[in-house]
Formats: sequence, C-alpha cells, structure tokens
Amino acid sequence: MPSRRPLPPELGQVFTVRAALDAGVTPGRLRDGGLDRPFHGVRSRPLPVPGAPQATEPSAYDVQAQALRAAARAYAPRMLPRQFISHCSAAAMWHAPMPLLRADEDEGKILGAADMPLDVSTFGDGHLPRLKGVKAHRARARTSRVVQLDGVRVSDAATTWASLGGTLSLIDTVALGDFFCREWTPGAGRPNVGMRPIATVADLQRATDAGRRVGVRRLREALSLIRTGSWSPRESAVRCHIVFAGLPEPELNVDVFTTEGHFLGCVDLAYPELKIAIEYQSVLHASRYSQDVERIAALRAAGWEVIEVTATLLADPDAMVARIRRAIARRRATP
Repeated sequence: MPSRRPLPPELGQVFTVRAALDAGVTPGRLRDGGLDRPFHGVRSRPLPVPGAPQATEPSAYDVQAQALRAAARAYAPRMLPRQFISHCSAAAMWHAPMPLLRADEDEGKILGAADMPLDVSTFGDGHLPRLKGVKAHRARARTSRVVQLDGVRVSDAATTWASLGGTLSLIDTVALGDFFCREWTPGAGRPNVGMRPIATVADLQRATDAGRRVGVRRLREALSLIRTGSWSPRESAVRCHIVFAGLPEPELNVDVFTTEGHFLGCVDLAYPELKIAIEYQSVLHASRYSQDVERIAALRAAGWEVIEVTATLLADPDAMVARIRRAIARRRATP
C-alpha cells in the first residue's frame, strides 16, 4: 500500500478543509483514513501515542475536561469572529473544577469523552453553529468578555463563572469562584507564591451585575461565600457545609508550628485557637499517603485534634458537621 503524502507542516495539528486545499492538499488526501474529523469542514492529524503508559488512569473529571479542551482546539479553525467557547467548555479551558457532566439532570450516566457537547456562544444575532457535538448559545457584549486562551477565543474567567450560575449548585458555584480568585500567598512549601489570581471577587461582582443573568440570586449568594485562600473544590465544599450549619468559619490552609518554631505542616482548615485541624483526604499515592500519616501524627502529638474528612464523610455533611461540632464543644470545655 503506498504511503500517504505528508501534509504541509504549516497547517498545524488542526486545520480547515479550505486551508488544506489552498495549501495544495488534494481532496483524496483529505478523505483518506489518516485524518480525524472532529467537526464538519475541519481535519486534524492523529495525536502521537505516548511512548510509556500513564502511571494512573485519569479520573472521570479529567477525561471530561480533556475532551472539552480537545474539542475547543479542534473547533477553533472554523470559529467565526463573533463566536467564542463558553460555559462548561470555557471552564474546562481554564482548568477549573467542575462537577461531572451527566446525560440528564437526574443524576444520569456520566458523559464519556465522545458525548461531551462543546459550548459555543455567538454575540448578538450572528450565525449560530448547527453542528453535531456543539451546543450553541447567544451572548451579549454587555455581559460577556472574551480573551485568547491557548490560541482559542474563550469567555474570560468572570464571564465563565457568571454564565454557570443557573447550572451549578451553590457549593459548586462557590468552589468555581474560589478557584478563579485564589491568591498564592507565602508559606512553607507553597507553589506559585506571588502569582496573580485568575480573577478577583470584584471581577465576579462586575460580571454578575453586568446585566440579566440566569441564576443571579445564586451568584449573589455565592459571592459572599467566596474566599481567596481555598486550594481545592473539596476544601470549599467542607467550608460551605460548616458555615451553612452555623458553626464558626475556619481559617484556610494554616501553617502549624511547635512552640519551638518547628514546622509541622499546613492544614486545610483550622480553628487555631482551639487547636482543631480539618483535613480532606483525597485518593493519594502511597508516598504521599505515608507523608500525610506522619504529618497528622505529629499534629496530634503536639496537642491538635485532627478531623479527617474522606469522600464518604463529605457525602454525609450532617455527620461531618456533627463531628466538627463535637470537637469544638470538647475543646471549649477543656480548661
């Protein structure tokens, strides 16, 4: 079987059929089986197969986000000037935390990579895309701002956050806002110290107030709950449940030292005056797990009460809050 004629390198990874024809590629070459067809009028070169298998399987969250980012990059060559990636797809482009997308609103099956709809918004009365795999939206210049992200036109962080107020739960809306507004403060072993946040709470407020929005009440409620010191959506969820229950709001990512000044570790949430630490325990590799075991043991030896929150406990917020409430009562009763 004859080898396929190489494509001109200037076409890049993803290109339109028109660009390929203008570069001298024959229609037959565009029809053969060596090219992917992510959208009508678009072709892409197959991605190279990695030389080594991944150490761990990607989570369902990662699979969905990666599928949306790949679809956005594939759609970009045919995107019209008044169009941009928006909503859930924009959140994926920002690498923001999002709940799993499902087939329906009643906790249906988790959507696979091939079933993820790409959100594309169009300003004003411009042409709406009507393609398989694309979910079209209308946008207004007053309420939407667009930036270039990885070479793709995408709604900015504040617009993305505000556009999802009618889609996400209150806690997920807070977690998304926490992610966009995170400030990279100094501390032992902390990454990206001094890096500017993606957005500010003022930016999110501006996007909320820019015009009529679906879910505006939820957005306004979430604004009062967003904090710049949260490091993960699970931390955000734990904090929200604590606050909703009427307990004092814990401090976030607190560095703990012994009386001699020896660093014991950074805890997710804490009541330093009561020496109570609340740690969310995610699924970890063995090396990280052993480090956390030793860190928590050191905290307890130094007189801290450590409440470990697993995914199972977080799924039962009443039980989690009751455990924290009892710990606060014990500590307050201790002379």
